[in-house]
Parts: sequence; structure tokens; C-alpha cells
Amino acid sequence: MRSFAPNGLARAAVRCKPASFAGTFVALMMAAFIVSACGILLETGVRASVPPERYAKAPVVAAADQYARLVTGSGDGRSESAELLPDTARVDASLADKAARVPGVEAAVPDFMFPVRQGDHALTGHGWGSHVFTGAALNSGVAPRTGEVVLDAAAARAAKAGVGDTVALETVTGRADFRVSGLAQPGSGDVAEGATAWFADAHSPALAGHPGKADAIAVLSKDRADAGPLADGVKKALAGSGAQVRTGEERGGVEDRGLGYAQEMLTGLGGSFGGIAAVVAVFTASGTVALSVAQRAREFALLRAVGATPRQIRRAVAAEALLVAPLAGLAGCLPGIGLAHWWFGQLKDRGAIPDAVELHVSWIPLVVAVGAGLLTALAAGWAAGRRPAKIKPGQALTEASVERLRPGVIRLLLGLSALVGGGFLTVVAARTAGDDAANAALGVVMLFMLAVALLGPLVARLCAALFGLALRGGGASASLAAANSRTNARRLASAITPIVLAMAFASTLVFMHTSESHVAAEQLRAGVTADHVVTDPAGLPADATALAARAPGVDTAVGLLETQVLVPVGSGGDRWLQGSTTQGISGSGKQLAKVQDLDVRSGSLDRIGSGRIAIDKTLATSAKAEVGDKLPMYLPDGTRTSPEVVAVYGRGLGLAIVTMDRASLAPHVTSGFDSVLLVRGGDAKVLSPLGQVTNASGYAVEQNTDRELNAWANYTMAAVLGGFAAVAAANTLGMTVLDRRRELGMLRLVGSTRRQVMRMLRWEGLLVALAGIVLGTAIAAATLIPMMRGLTGEDPYVPPLVYAAFAGGAVGLGLLAVTLPARAALRR
Repeated sequence: MRSFAPNGLARAAVRCKPASFAGTFVALMMAAFIVSACGILLETGVRASVPPERYAKAPVVAAADQYARLVTGSGDGRSESAELLPDTARVDASLADKAARVPGVEAAVPDFMFPVRQGDHALTGHGWGSHVFTGAALNSGVAPRTGEVVLDAAAARAAKAGVGDTVALETVTGRADFRVSGLAQPGSGDVAEGATAWFADAHSPALAGHPGKADAIAVLSKDRADAGPLADGVKKALAGSGAQVRTGEERGGVEDRGLGYAQEMLTGLGGSFGGIAAVVAVFTASGTVALSVAQRAREFALLRAVGATPRQIRRAVAAEALLVAPLAGLAGCLPGIGLAHWWFGQLKDRGAIPDAVELHVSWIPLVVAVGAGLLTALAAGWAAGRRPAKIKPGQALTEASVERLRPGVIRLLLGLSALVGGGFLTVVAARTAGDDAANAALGVVMLFMLAVALLGPLVARLCAALFGLALRGGGASASLAAANSRTNARRLASAITPIVLAMAFASTLVFMHTSESHVAAEQLRAGVTADHVVTDPAGLPADATALAARAPGVDTAVGLLETQVLVPVGSGGDRWLQGSTTQGISGSGKQLAKVQDLDVRSGSLDRIGSGRIAIDKTLATSAKAEVGDKLPMYLPDGTRTSPEVVAVYGRGLGLAIVTMDRASLAPHVTSGFDSVLLVRGGDAKVLSPLGQVTNASGYAVEQNTDRELNAWANYTMAAVLGGFAAVAAANTLGMTVLDRRRELGMLRLVGSTRRQVMRMLRWEGLLVALAGIVLGTAIAAATLIPMMRGLTGEDPYVPPLVYAAFAGGAVGLGLLAVTLPARAALRR
């Protein structure tokens, strides 16, 4: 470490020429800003938990594994991937008897939770046995038996019923009359559920639509026995059943499925996006550090000429990094914490994260951010200072005066390899579909960006030559700008790269969403051919389809139960589970065709039924399935099945990727009430008692609004990466202008006016911006075209005004980042 201790040269350089290190400081600070924010979100996702509320009085809870697991490969190459199930996986209710026989167990109670409707009011149904751990207590009456119900005050007021009265309630099994056996006060475990109804435990699984199943088994201990030995006993008793035993804060994850989704989202943001953002940040910061070192090549050459050894030069560069990088990292961590708090708060406000989950800020991501910046500065400084430190003093002075025409052999080979790799992945993405195309396309943008950075001087010289032809007609200032750009290609490359990065990543993230939304909206508008669409956020009445079918003038009524299934896609050892939107239809495929045009490409919808499904063409390609094949999948609660594919259609992105019969789907979801009712014929006024009635166009607008809300995450990621790259571009341009004080002074001495010099610099800024826009657009196009063709079957949709805003922002940034430091330089 002594060789890296700040020496006199390093301290003097930082003290006497602070402006030379300002750009490096800003770049490293922004890198720490991005890395710390993403690291905090990642750690929060890993550590996220919610305290148990419903199961707070049950020290042990047994529940099913809420993840579908896919095993690929064998032997040493065996791997397992897990995907959170779309709905709740359940356990056998009979396991409660086994758990109750464990020593130290006072009671083991199967828990049920299911939706109930009472007229226009939504209730939450439970088995009465749950009162022993939730704290619910009777105010009057007795516990319910089969055919009876206990209501809380809110439910009783809504039904205008008391003890002994009869109320009509709807569950997924249909409408039935129940005698009110009692009124109860919800306990501390019945949290935030609104109106509540309790039924007999023996009857609850059937009312929930899951005979013989329970959401979980709550285990109560005798005399407050220690949860550890109790959990071990329960785990041994339930061995082989597939049930997982939870204690402590793990119980909170059983009752709040939102925790699993929050963990996936946070780890995805902090890990996947954070990894890309960190690479971009480190990549940009290293370029800035290298530029800062290269700008002082003349100083290093003079030091070599007066006797400085190569070791002293390398030590000076490393010591400068030690002086600047830690301070920059600490300065970047503070706003990084602020960004993480803001981002986390926005996700919580949008319901993506449970209120009980808290942001976890520890020293780990902050140390990683500072350490990454320090290592970046050391590595970039070492690489940039390696040549001026090892070559002869005379040669160093020569190279400091005249820029090298070609990059080094290693850099050239790496750049060409990245370029070839990007081209290869472009071809791969163009020949695949679905997530395969998306995964390949992400590699395209990274490899092409790496190629631009490594081959920067050559790319910059080519851009200067091409755009220089156009600048010849702009007068002396424009011609001089073109000549400067050709001569100083390395300087130009340093300025172009951040703009390319900003344009490529922002365009990819934003236009990926606009393309998917545009295709989905077009398919939805073309696919819904019903005259009326009936919806209800709480689910439609159980007999809504039958009532609508009997309404005057109605030709066809089809109910849709909307959810998701998980389908293994990919090939060989590279397989994963893909979530696919699914609709369960209450009628036949022939009836569905009258209210929904799925654009069938092969097979027939008429054969949809038990064990037979229809799928979208993108899923068919990803899963390599055709009409007549068996398609393995996981139903929403994790049940495995392999139905036959009887049709392949083309409008799955706007409607549903998988279409199956409702009877096969309903037993595997928590709420078996239909989500949507499509009706052909009839009058909207007759249908209005069933729910909110709109036409196909109005329904399409509502669905598109929901998609726009989901776009927020994409736009935020684009803003973070694009904003970072924009700051990096402005920082780099400012550094290059301020480093040219001597050159600008010479131009003034030979007779150029201040206006002419400023005009020349603006032409250079425009050239940099245009080159960045063209290259960034090319990289985004090479990424988006195969990705969108694989995901949607269509070319990318690029809103002209949005693209114009990106391009205009890049031009404005280039001109502003040149003009402001130029004015400061020309004042001296």
C-alpha cells in the first residue's frame, strides 16, 4: 500500500490544478450515486420482510411452497430456477390433524380466505376456527354450522341482518342462503379486510372452491413453548407433504403475497437493472479518468524528461486516484441514498411494495459504491498512464504533441471482437422469438456500446470525415471544426461515447415499452368484437354469464376469468419459466369467436375444453409447441398439467397468451369470479346491474390506461440511465473544452474573433451530438428490431415526438456543454 500513498506529485497536481480533476470527481461521484442507489434497493429486496399480523399469535405456520421450480440439466450441470406463482398454492387441510398430534401443540387450525359477495358488497370469507389465533370474538349468537354464517358489524349493516335472519351470499359455487348464527368483532389478526364473514370450517374449503385444501395451517403452542423445537416437530410430522414450516417474520410472507412480488421487483431493479447501470457507470467513469490522464500526457512527458522514473509516474497516477476517488464516492453516496428513498417510496405509493416493508440502508452498498469507484479510478488511471510511463522521454514528448493515429493492438482486437459479437447476437435475436430474442438483444446493446468505446478514435475519425463533408459549406468556422475533429479523434471519441450511451439506452428502454403498448392496443381494439363489455373490480356475480345470456336481444355471452400461468420456454439447459396471461372462458370456443377475434393461425378454437388449450404464436415459438403437442405448464396455484394445444393465434399480446376453459382454471385461483363479460347483442341498460358496462372502444381505453401505469418503471429506468449519461456527456465535453485553453488562446492571437472561436466550438458540439445521435440510434435499432419482432411479431413503434425530444435534448446538451466552459476559457 505504500506505493499507493499520496506522494508530492499527486498532492501538488490536485492542489495546483483542481480544475483538471473536477471532471474526474464528477464522473466518480455519479458512478457512486448510481451504484449506491441500486445496491440499496438490491439489499432491501434480499432482506425484505413483513411482520406477521394474521398469524402473530401462531408461532408456527405450515404453508405450501409459493414458487414453481424448474430443474434443467443433470449431474454437475444441474440447476434449478424458481418463479413466484401467480396465485396462492395450498396445502391439504388434513395436515392439521397430523400437526395437532405433535407434542407441545395446543391446536392446529386450517386457515381459509376467499371472496364473498353480498349484493354489490364485497366480503372476505374465513373459517370460524381461525378466531383462536386472530382474536375474533362473538358479540352475540353462536359459532356457525353448515349453512350458517357469522357476520361482523360492517357485513351485518350492509345485509341489514341480525342473528337468526337469512342472508343471500355469493361464493364461487354460486348464490345460496345462509342463516346468521352470530355477530362477531374482528380480532387483531383480521386486519384491513373490510367486511368479514365466518363460515363453518367443514364447509369453508368447498365455498372457497378448493375442496380439501387450506391456505395454511396455523399451529398454536401449549404454555408458550419455544417455537424452534415446536417447528422441528411439525416439520417432522408433515415430512413428504410438500408443506413448508415457517416461524418468526417468515410467517408474514405466508399471509402477504405482496412480499414475494416486492422482493422480485427490488432484486430485479437492484440486481438486473442495477448491474447494467453499474457497468454503464463504471464504464463511463473509467473513460473520464482515462481522458483526465491523457490530457496531462505533456506533463508526464516533461517529468520523464527531467528524470522521473516510470514507477514514479505510475505511483503519481495511483495516488491521484486515492485522493479523488474516496471523496467523490462519499459525495455520490448521499444523493444515492436519496434516490433509493424516492424510488422505493414511488413503488410503495403504486402498491408494488407492501406498506410494512421498509427500505434497508446499511454500510454494505455504500462501501461497494466507494470501492467500485476507487478500483475504477486505479484501473483506468493505470491503463491510461501505462504508455507515457514506459516509453522513452523523447517519444513521450512527441506523442504528447501529436495524437496517435491508431489505437493499440489489444484495444483494436477487443473492439473488433465486441463488434463481431454484437453482430452475431443481432442475427441470433432476429432468428428467435419471445424472451430468447429479448435476452439476445440486451447483449447486442452492451456489446455494441463496448465496441464504440474501444474503437472510439476510429469511429470518431470516420464520423468527423463524413460530417465534415457537410460542414464544408458552413464557412471557415465549420471547416476548422471539421479539421479539429479529424485531427483530435481521441478527444472527439471521449465526448461522443456518453451521448451514444444516453441515446442507445434511453431509446431502448422507452421504445421497447411504446412498441409493446402499441401492438397490444392494436390487437385489443381489433380483437374485442363484442357489443358490450361488463367489468367489476371485485369480480362479476357468479351467475352473470347466465343472466346476460337470458337478457332480451343477447346473442352470445362469454365470461372471462383472467389470471396467469407459468410455461417452461427455451431449449436444452437454457430453459426458464415464463409468465403468460391467461383467460378461462365460460362458453365454448365457437361462442368465444363471436365476441373475440383472436386471429387464429392454425387449429380451431372449437376444440377448447378440458385438457385442451389455445396459445399465442409468440408462446408457441418460445415453447416450440405446435397444434397437437402437449404443453407443460404450471397453473396459478402451482399445479402441473400438460394440456394439448388445439389452436395457435396471433393477438395474444392484446388479449391473452393462453386461452382455456374456465372449469379447468377456476379451482386453481383464489377468486373464481369472472373478471370480464363479453356480450354480443342486447341493451347496455339491461346489463348494467351486473357491473360497469362499456363498449369495445371504452374497454380498450381502460386497458391501455392500466398499461400506461406499468410504463412508469421503464421510464424511470430510462431517466436514471439517460440522465447519468447526459451528465457524463456534459462533463466530458466541458473537460475537453477547458483543456484547450492554449489552443483557443492561439486562435485569438492569430486574429480570430471571440465570436468565430465560439462558432467553431458550437460546430464541434453539433458534430459530437449528431454523431452520438446517429450511433446511439443505430445501436437502439439493432437492439429493438429483433427484440420486438421476437416479442410482438412487429417492428418497433417509435413516436416521432419522443424521438425528436431525445435528439433535440442531445443537440442542446452538446451545444450547452461546449458553450458554457468555452465562455469561461475565453475570458482569460
